Amino acid sequence: MNSQFDVVIMGAGMVGASLVSALLNHAKTLDLKIALIEPQASPYQAGHNYEHLNDYQSSFDARSTALSFGSAKIFQQLDIWQQLSLQVQKIEHIHVSDKGHFGATRLSAKQQNVDALGYVVENQWLGETLLSHIDAHPNRNCLQFYRPASVISAKRREGLTQLEIDTEGESITINAQLLVMADGGRSTLRETLGFSYKEESYQQHALICNLEFDRAHKNIAYERFTDTGPIAMLPLTKQKKRHRNALIWTLPDAQVDEIQGLDDNAFMSQLQQRFGYRSGRIIGVGQRVCYPLKLQVAQEQVRSGIVLVGNAAHTLHPIAGQGFNLALRGVASLAQHLIAASAQGKSLGDLAMLSEFVDNRQADQQMAVNFSDKSMHLFSTNHSLLALGRDLGLQLLDICPAAKTVFARSAMGLSSPMPNLRTPQNIDPSKHNELNPTQPTEQGY
Repeated sequence: MNSQFDVVIMGAGMVGASLVSALLNHAKTLDLKIALIEPQASPYQAGHNYEHLNDYQSSFDARSTALSFGSAKIFQQLDIWQQLSLQVQKIEHIHVSDKGHFGATRLSAKQQNVDALGYVVENQWLGETLLSHIDAHPNRNCLQFYRPASVISAKRREGLTQLEIDTEGESITINAQLLVMADGGRSTLRETLGFSYKEESYQQHALICNLEFDRAHKNIAYERFTDTGPIAMLPLTKQKKRHRNALIWTLPDAQVDEIQGLDDNAFMSQLQQRFGYRSGRIIGVGQRVCYPLKLQVAQEQVRSGIVLVGNAAHTLHPIAGQGFNLALRGVASLAQHLIAASAQGKSLGDLAMLSEFVDNRQADQQMAVNFSDKSMHLFSTNHSLLALGRDLGLQLLDICPAAKTVFARSAMGLSSPMPNLRTPQNIDPSKHNELNPTQPTEQGY
């Protein structure tokens, strides 16, 4: 077993698996040796080849992610979108409102000349699609997958990061030019290595569940601000003739036990009263899951031979739905830097190169962090002047096409340059801007 790797990725979740997918496309050409370490025996059920919609039936209780238009374009470059799109739901309209106030803003894909403003995918399907893609990749032999496995220690020695890992009771040592930590916001390895970060508790929890309604959602996503926190309602694919939506309900810590303690009928009644009837009448609810909300940003994202990505680098409030989209843009940028460095014969653990990567990501990170944080604080206050200001802002945004386009493009992940993750020999210049009907498309930009 090869114990010398160019890149070792800690965490085979959606972020880590996306990075592996990006690097595998170039692994054979650049002679890259990659290792993927995952503590869970099988985070997703990999190995399936779903070719038709009916091959997959999702769980009613699955968590979901809102993918921006830009994220869909990245998955398109990774040759994952065609399979992934079999089980995604388009967001064609976004409706933002402030309960009890006049402020409201509406966005539509048609106005922005795009096929969809975004897409909603259940995490189980996204995870299975990514790992199935990796398992079937023609360069799969360039990847060593340690699962289940955990990192016992990590040290920088003689220009390499030396990792001692435990895999099914066996301790082995591997070396890498670069360790990528994609193991989430509760990364024990980050704690062990002493990476500093700032953390602010929002004193809120997110309650997640899937809901069944008595009517179709019409591809509309809602963000409804209330005096106790925002409620997001995302359209899901129809399953067994059920009209489904994914709920993200932000609750003050003091209300969590009360709401969680309600039986299903009382819960649906309470939610209906808070959200209203825009999506229709709630007639079914899946398992409810709660988790605490906090802002967490690593103040040190790189060291020589080590880089943090995803929630290990930044954990956001879900109010704007940008956490995974920001992480995926970071993964795409990191992959670009690593591919370029490898092609130039540079060490993938080179601190100057990794620092350049972080510098290039700062503006996007700060904008996403500030937007989600400031929006949460602005829409969580009952101060009359601030409430008036935010409602005037929503109304002005709604009637100003130019401002709405800027806002929409930011929400769609199109404010930053789109990465190019394809090798030059795989791009036909005459067809570079042609997209088939299964791919996200845009015109007019």
